[in-house]
Amino acid sequence: MRNGRQKRQIRTTFRPSGSDSPTLLSLLPACQASSNLLLPWARPLAKKSRTPAPPRKVQAPQRRVERRHPRTGKERRTLWISVAFAASGIAAIGLVVLVFALTNNNGKSSTGGGPKPVNEGKLVGLQTGPAPWNPGLDHLPDRLKPLGLSALGAEGEVVHIHQHLDIFVNGKHETVPALIGIYDGQFLTQLHTHDASGIMHVESPTKRTFDLGEFFGVWGVRLTDKCIGGYCKPKIPWTMYVNGAPYPGDPSALVLKRHQEIAFVIGKRPKTIPSTYNFGGL
Repeated sequence: MRNGRQKRQIRTTFRPSGSDSPTLLSLLPACQASSNLLLPWARPLAKKSRTPAPPRKVQAPQRRVERRHPRTGKERRTLWISVAFAASGIAAIGLVVLVFALTNNNGKSSTGGGPKPVNEGKLVGLQTGPAPWNPGLDHLPDRLKPLGLSALGAEGEVVHIHQHLDIFVNGKHETVPALIGIYDGQFLTQLHTHDASGIMHVESPTKRTFDLGEFFGVWGVRLTDKCIGGYCKPKIPWTMYVNGAPYPGDPSALVLKRHQEIAFVIGKRPKTIPSTYNFGGL
């Protein structure tokens, strides 16, 4: 302290400006001048990317399962009664379907491949007198189209079945003529006979069903639910039998099947009504 006054020390601080950077660099050691990382005016460092945290596991909501209580005796009885009613209903439906199918087999087929009802008004040359009847070949070509049949050059093999036909008038056996459905050696139809044995031949190149009304249409003999040829109910009673049993329906609707024995009994009954026939190897 001089002259009673305290001497104040003055410190000068050097703060460089941007224009002084070259001068300062020359004053710094070489190791420091090569790196500008320590300098306040150096480039900013790039930010380090941050790895996101893994997703948190979320627990699926738990389904509540209620505990089932055992059924009471009353509930079990009700359940069994319901099951019994359902089973009986299914059985009844099955029975109806079975009865319908069996009934339909004895009548005309309802499918597109079955026979169509014969319109006798369009059949030319029908024989409406008493037996015996001729083969009916005079107008056979004219009857094929209304019957839905064809003139074939050879016997069909897709359907090939046989039946036997008997005609009894007042106990007397009438002949079923040969060559029904065979037109002078020029063609034959799906339904025909080869001889006078009464064996009917059903031989078709396509699969379908045929009925007795179509056979009588080829033969050219009237057959309805009231009349066969010139014998009409109730004036002249008659009955058709199939395998020995009376057939209650329209005889023209009988679907032809393998080895049927068909018999018409007109007027007085014969001593025996055939129920079978020996077809041999047919």
